[in-house]
Amino acid sequence: MTKNSFPFPYAMASLALLTCLVITPAIAETDSHQRATFAGGCFWCMEPPYDELDGVIETISGFSGGHVSNPSYEQVVRGGTGHLEVVQVIFDPKIVSYEELLHVFWRNIDPFQADGQFCDRGSIYRSVIFAHDDDQRSAALASREDIAALELEDRPIDTRIKDFEAFYPAEEYHQGYYRKNPVRYRYYRWRCGRDARLEELWSENP
Repeated sequence: MTKNSFPFPYAMASLALLTCLVITPAIAETDSHQRATFAGGCFWCMEPPYDELDGVIETISGFSGGHVSNPSYEQVVRGGTGHLEVVQVIFDPKIVSYEELLHVFWRNIDPFQADGQFCDRGSIYRSVIFAHDDDQRSAALASREDIAALELEDRPIDTRIKDFEAFYPAEEYHQGYYRKNPVRYRYYRWRCGRDARLEELWSENP
């Protein structure tokens, strides 16, 4: 069972929120607030580990990496826009470093899966680090080398590192989904096998 086939009220929610297809984040990037963008499969599942971190100001689920401006969720999951589901993290670098965000990223994905993440299959669910500048790119490359050195599995890491170009927030009903619908969220996450696979991969390298 994938997220796309899970019996959640996507259609009803999207019809009710046609005016919310594009959300402009209220927090601008400053010297004290920076942004990081990560694709780790289902964006619902990538918000919680970052929301728990001191220094993270906000997480926003959305889309990056494609060629269509302001796509809707329905457009992205149908395919053809080139986008991936991502979470954008707004953080205070004086409290939490980008390297710490990378550590959390790796421990919440399967870096070896090439066809998506966990039960969610397809290019929109592949794992990617979108680097916002040269410093982030260098840190991301170094972190991938560190993960490779752990020799967790005898196959190559599939997680890509790409330059950030644009971010489009998803509809409002996707934002903080794990808080709004905790039972459905936990059931989906369990059925998807996410936690079982993460435990298999990272229990000895927390």
